[in-house]
Amino acid sequence: MSNFTVVTEFVLMGFSDIRELQILYSSLLFLIYSIGLMGNLLIVMIIIFDRRLHTPMYFFLRNLSIVDACYLSITVPQASVNSLVNNWAISVTGCAAQVFLVIFMAYVEFTLLTVMARDRYVAICQPLHYTVIMSPRVCMQMTVTCLITGLGYAAFHTGYTFRLSFCQSNVVHQFFCDIPSLLRISCSDTSGNKLSLLLSALVVVIGCFTFITASYVHIFSTVLRFPVKEDQRKAFSTCVPHISVVSLFVFSTCYVYLQPPSESASLKGIILSVFYTIIPPFLNPIIYSLRNKQIKDAITMLMKRTCSLRNNS
Repeated sequence: MSNFTVVTEFVLMGFSDIRELQILYSSLLFLIYSIGLMGNLLIVMIIIFDRRLHTPMYFFLRNLSIVDACYLSITVPQASVNSLVNNWAISVTGCAAQVFLVIFMAYVEFTLLTVMARDRYVAICQPLHYTVIMSPRVCMQMTVTCLITGLGYAAFHTGYTFRLSFCQSNVVHQFFCDIPSLLRISCSDTSGNKLSLLLSALVVVIGCFTFITASYVHIFSTVLRFPVKEDQRKAFSTCVPHISVVSLFVFSTCYVYLQPPSESASLKGIILSVFYTIIPPFLNPIIYSLRNKQIKDAITMLMKRTCSLRNNS
C-alpha cells in the first residue's frame, strides 16, 4: 500500500497573507455582515408588526429575509474571525456542516424566489382568484416544500461528497467549504460527484429560471394591456425588486461556477464567490427597501413611532 495521510481537518484559503490587509478584510466582512443582518431582520420585523403587509407577497419576502440572514451567517462571521486571527483551519465535521448549510440555503433561496414569481403571476394575471389560489395554507405548504426538498438536496450532495477520501493536500482553495473546491483535493474518483452535481444543478436552476421567466412573460403581457398608466406603474413596482434579486442571484452564481477550474482555484475565484454567497443576501433588503413603496412607508412609520415614543418618555 502506498503511504498517505488521512485528512482530519481542512485549511481554507485567506484573502491575503499581508497582516494589514487581513485586518482590513476582517473589518470589511464584519461591516457587510452587520448591515446585511440588520437589513434583513428589519424587513422581518416590519412585515410581522405591520398588519397591512400580512399578504402572501410579504409572507414570502419575510421568509426570504430570514433565509438571507441565515445565509450570511454561515460563511461571513467565520471568515471575518479567521482573517482577524489568521487561522483558517476547519474540522472535517465543521466543513461538512458548512457545505450542507450553504447548499441548503442557496436552494431554499432560489426556490423561494420561484414561488414569489408564482405569487406575482397570480396577483396580476388572476386577481379575482388570488385569495383562493394563494391562501395562507397554500403559502405555508409551498414554503415547507422548499425547506423539505432543500434538506434532501443538501443532504444528498453533502453525503456524496464526504464519502470520498481526502489525503495528501488539505488546502481548500476557497474562504469557505464548497463542493467544487473539495472535489479538487480528493484522491478518489470524483466523476460521479461532478456529474450528479452538474445534472441536479441544471435541473434546479433551469427549471426554476424557466418558470420565473415564463411567469414574467405572462405578467408583462398582462400589465401592458392595463388601460391606466398608474396601474401599470404599481404592477411594475412590485415586480422590479423581485426581478433584480433573481438576476443578481442567478447570474452571479452561474458566472462563478462557469469559470474554468484554474480560475476557480485562484484568488480571483475566491473573490468571485463573494458575488453569490455574500452580495445577494446583503443587497436583497436594500433592493426591496428602495424599490418597494409599501416597505418604505412601513419603515417611515416605524421611525416616526420610535421618535414619538422617545419624545414621550
